[in-house]
Amino acid sequence: MNMPAKRFEDLVVWQKAHQFVLAAYRLSQTFPRSEIYGLTSQFRRAAVSIAANIAEGFRKRGKADKLRYFNIAQGSLEESRYYLILARELDYGDVAGLPRLLEEVSKILEAYSQAILNSDS
Repeated sequence: MNMPAKRFEDLVVWQKAHQFVLAAYRLSQTFPRSEIYGLTSQFRRAAVSIAANIAEGFRKRGKADKLRYFNIAQGSLEESRYYLILARELDYGDVAGLPRLLEEVSKILEAYSQAILNSDS
């Protein structure tokens, strides 16, 4: 029997999103110095936004509030997906494994959102 999460850190979706943030930071360290205020900054901000909005949504009481934060996380996830495509096509580093991790976060986040949407409370 699964115990309900007591902290956002207990959520598998947050744990995976956090792994993505760490990987995004590692990857973006390899970007050219000229990208420090461009792609590096944007990519990191979008990646952090995924995990941060999951964390913030976790504490929200109402279904609509929770879903709004998880939807923002999904938007940041798609933004990050684009930055990975861009980094790969500009040859800014090895993105291997990151798209798969991002897809995993996306699927879990979608399932989590659906569960909240379908819940009685």
